Amino acid sequence: MVLALVGGTVLTMEGPVYSPGTVLIKDGKICGVGERLPLPPEAEVLDVTGKVVMPGLVEAHCHLGILEEIYRIEGNDLNEISDPVTPHLRALDAVNPEDEGFKDALAAGITTVLTGPGSANVIGGQTLVMKTHGTVVDKMVLRQPAGLKVAFGENPKRVHGEQQKKQPATRMAITALLREQLVKAQNYLKKLSREEGERDLRLEPLVQVLRKEIPLQAHVHRADDIMTALRIAGEFQLDLILVHCTEGHKVVEELARYNVPVIVGPTLTSRSKVELKERTFRTPALLSKAGVKVALMTDHPVIPVQYLPLCAALAVKEGMAEEEALKAITLYPAQILGVAHRVGSIAPGKDADIIVASGSLLDLKSRVEMVLVNGEVVVS
Repeated sequence: MVLALVGGTVLTMEGPVYSPGTVLIKDGKICGVGERLPLPPEAEVLDVTGKVVMPGLVEAHCHLGILEEIYRIEGNDLNEISDPVTPHLRALDAVNPEDEGFKDALAAGITTVLTGPGSANVIGGQTLVMKTHGTVVDKMVLRQPAGLKVAFGENPKRVHGEQQKKQPATRMAITALLREQLVKAQNYLKKLSREEGERDLRLEPLVQVLRKEIPLQAHVHRADDIMTALRIAGEFQLDLILVHCTEGHKVVEELARYNVPVIVGPTLTSRSKVELKERTFRTPALLSKAGVKVALMTDHPVIPVQYLPLCAALAVKEGMAEEEALKAITLYPAQILGVAHRVGSIAPGKDADIIVASGSLLDLKSRVEMVLVNGEVVVS
């Protein structure tokens, strides 16, 4: 059977706007999009005249299912603080699909998220990209692993140096530990090429990073930490994603020159620590105007995940172009996270993850009225 969404303003995010437009869905996939498309005789037609039709939103960085709401002790599996170097940890083994946040995400039209470990460790573990609808995490996964989480700056220093009186107590030690592990992985990779030695679960994810099979996802706030992450990526020839990038506006030219994607946020917060002193919604606008690929994020539960569209609206208020802000919560995060062949835009062959809203999501009065995941209506 074919499902047809007819009459709405279709924001494809990587092609033209169709108004009025039609989206055709079959077997969970988008099979057609355009103006005045002929409808198959068996099509089930949903009249969405006057509505905005767009791809499901993509949350580029959060801790959904790992740091649960309500269950602050029982549901907190965010940071394995017993060791500053834990690349072998997998977000897949911690996600609880019954976290209340999944319901909020779906209701807000967020159909895909990246979730993963926190930033207490120099190397926190492996992240994953998943759909927000489902009951079994293994069936919700889009990409696993999606990257290796590392952290620079205040958090590893505080957790291990200040609280546990061990390395790393300085930024020098954070970077030295990361560099040391990458060198170990280089040596392990040489052994693998000679088919020598046993498997090393700690080094295997770092080998994937060295082979550019997955990116290094670097938690950075301060400008100097941003430059350290860029230095490490250059030294080892790694694919890098900068997460938070709070002071990115201070090094705009460097970020543009390195052509590294950034995920900005959480900006709708208080200045809860020193590294957030310079946080501003002008950052994504300045980076975007400089040609840097920018995604926005909530860092849920730091900002509740359902306020992702609000973050986009506030970025527009501070100078980000409307189209870029919408792409920053759809197409760009999908591209940055390596899942744009499945989600992030409305195009034939992609998953039918689609939302129908009463108006532009940049307008606070607009409401998400319908959400489809894999062609199934899950919110109406």
